[in-house]
Amino acid sequence: MQAPPAARRAPSSPNAGTRPAAASARPRGAAGARRPAPLEGRRFTPMRRAPGSPELRQRWLIGVTAVIVLVFVARLVQVQVIQGPALAADAQASRLATAVTPAHRGDITDSAGVVLATSVDRYTVIADPVAIQSFRGHGRVDSRGRAVQNGALGVAQLLGPVLDMPDAELAAKLVGESRYVVLAKDVVPRAQRAIAELGLRAYIRTDLVSKRTYPAGTVGGGLLGFVNGEQAGQAGVEAAYDDVLAGSAGSETYERSRDGLRIPAAEQEYTPAVPGDDIHLTLVHDVQWKAQDAVDAAVRKTGAAYGIAVVQDVRTGEVIALADSGAPDPNDRSTAAVAKPSQAVTAVFEPGSTGKVVTMAAALETGAWQPDSQFTVPYRWTAPSGQTFSDSHEHAVEHLTLAGVLAESSNVGTVMAGEGIPLQTRQDYLEKFGFGQLTGLGLPGESAGLMPPDDVTKWDLRTRDTVLFGQGLSANAMQVTGVFSTVANGGIRMAPTLLAGTTDADGEESVPDRPAGERVISTGTADTLLHMMEAVTGEEGTAANAKVPGYRVAGKTGTAQMWLEGGGQTYMASFVGVAPADDPRYTVGVFLRSPHSSIYGGVVAAPVFSDIMSFTLQTMDVPPSEEKYRPLKLTW
Repeated sequence: MQAPPAARRAPSSPNAGTRPAAASARPRGAAGARRPAPLEGRRFTPMRRAPGSPELRQRWLIGVTAVIVLVFVARLVQVQVIQGPALAADAQASRLATAVTPAHRGDITDSAGVVLATSVDRYTVIADPVAIQSFRGHGRVDSRGRAVQNGALGVAQLLGPVLDMPDAELAAKLVGESRYVVLAKDVVPRAQRAIAELGLRAYIRTDLVSKRTYPAGTVGGGLLGFVNGEQAGQAGVEAAYDDVLAGSAGSETYERSRDGLRIPAAEQEYTPAVPGDDIHLTLVHDVQWKAQDAVDAAVRKTGAAYGIAVVQDVRTGEVIALADSGAPDPNDRSTAAVAKPSQAVTAVFEPGSTGKVVTMAAALETGAWQPDSQFTVPYRWTAPSGQTFSDSHEHAVEHLTLAGVLAESSNVGTVMAGEGIPLQTRQDYLEKFGFGQLTGLGLPGESAGLMPPDDVTKWDLRTRDTVLFGQGLSANAMQVTGVFSTVANGGIRMAPTLLAGTTDADGEESVPDRPAGERVISTGTADTLLHMMEAVTGEEGTAANAKVPGYRVAGKTGTAQMWLEGGGQTYMASFVGVAPADDPRYTVGVFLRSPHSSIYGGVVAAPVFSDIMSFTLQTMDVPPSEEKYRPLKLTW
C-alpha cells in the first residue's frame, strides 16, 4: 500500500516555512531559465479591454447609425406625410403658367354697318435674357446660312430677320440679368407665326394683345374717343359704352417643363374669353364726313375758333352726324387732341336769337298772340320793368306782325310779345324744350348748361326779359338743335340718341328701349310755328342764305354772346333749320365761335347749313317738297 500523500512529503527541516535557495530548490534548464510555477493555487485578476476594442466600436457605430436612420425617417415622415401636400402644391405651382386671353372688343359701326372702330390681333415679343444664356446652337444654321452661335448672339441670328433688327443690336438687348425684356410691340400674326417656328419658346415668348384701329380716320374721330393700353374706353363713344364693348378676358393655366414647353398630359384649366358686343350707331358715315368737311371749310373761311354741326332725324331723335371742326384721327395718339370731348355737348353759350323760337311757342300755345298779331317796334324800347332793349341794327319804327318779329329777329318786338307771357310760363317752356337738362346722349363731359333760378321771383329785372330772346341762360349745341327738332316733330320732344342697337358674339341683335316722346306743344302750334320759321329763310328774313334748292326750309338765325373767363365777350354765330318744311325729316344746326368775317348767323352759318342739309337730303333719298310755301303777312 502506498503511503498517504502526507507521508511522502519531504522531512521538515529547520528552515521549513521559508523559501529554499534557488540553487538547491529548483534545477535550471539548459538556458538557465526558470520553470514556470504550477498554476494550482494561483489567484487570477480579470484582464481590462483596451479602449480601441472592436466590440466597443461596433456598439458606437450601431448607435450612431440608429440615430441617423431615425433622423431620416423623421424627415421622411415630415416631408411625405406632414408637408407632402403643401410641397407638392408648391412644386406644381412652380410649373404652372397662366396665359391671359384678351377679349375681342366689340366693333363700332355706323347705321349701315360701316366700321368706325375695330380691334385686330397683335403680339408683344418678350425675351428672357437669363434663360438665353443657356441657349446652344447645336449645329443649326440661320436664314443666311451661317452657323448659329451659342447664347444671345445665336438667338439674335434666328430672331433678327423676323423682327427686322440687326443681330448686334438685338443681341445687346438679350444680354443681362432680367427675366423680362420687351423686344417688339404690335407684331402682326404672320410674324408671330414665324417666331413660333424658330423653336425658341424657352427663351422668347409672344403675348397676344388687342389693338384698336379706326378705319374711318378723322370721320367721327372726336366723337368716337379712344382706348388705353388695357383696351378700356377713355373718351367719347368708347367710354360711354365701354361696359358693352369690353367683354371679359379669358385665361389658360397649364404646366410647363423647365425649358418652358407645355407638358401635354399635365393638368390644365381653361376659361374662354367672352367677346364684347358690337355697337351700331345712328351716325351715317357720309353725312358725318360732310358735316365735318363743311365746318372745317367754314372755320378756314371765316377765321372762327371752331365750328360745330349737328344733324338729327326729327322723327326718331337719332343723331346722324355730330361734328366738330378739326376732328382728330384716333389712330394718331401723338397728341392729346383725341382725348378732347365733343364740343357739341361740352361747349355752352347763350342761345341768342335761336331761343326766340321757345318764346314764340309759348306765345302761340298759351293763346297770348297769333302769327298776325300786330306790334309797333322801334329800334330801342323800355319795358315796363324799366329795362331798355334795342335791336341789332338801328332802324325806324316798324309795324311787324308776330311772324314778322320772328322773321326779322327783333329783340324789341320779342320782349313786347313776351309781356303777355307770365314769368313761370317762360320758365316752364324753357324746361319743356330741354334747357338746363342733360340731353341723354351719355357722352363724357356733357354740360347741362345754366338756367336762371327755379324760383322765378328771384329773377332780376333784366333776366326776366332777356330769356325771351335767348340771353340769361346757356345751352350746348345739341340742346339748341333739339328745340327745332321738337317743333318739326309736331311738338313732340324725342330724346336724342346715338345708339341704334347692339350685336353679340352669337349674332343676336338687340335694339335698346327708347323713352316715348314728350309732348311740349300741340300739333297745331308746331305747324304754325314751323310756318312762321319758313319766313326767316325768305327774302325778307335774316337767313336767305339757308335755302336748299328744291326743298322748303324753316329755321332761325342766332348771334349769341359768350362771356370770356378773363373778361370781355365773343360770339357764337348760328343757324338751325329744318327740311323739308312741308314734311320735316332732318334738323341741321351749325355753330361757329368767334368768326372774324361776320358775327351774324345768317351770314356765316346759314350757307354751311344749306351745304350740309342739301347733302343730307340727297344722301338719305328724301324727295323734294311738293307743296309751295304760303307766305305769311310780316308787316301791317
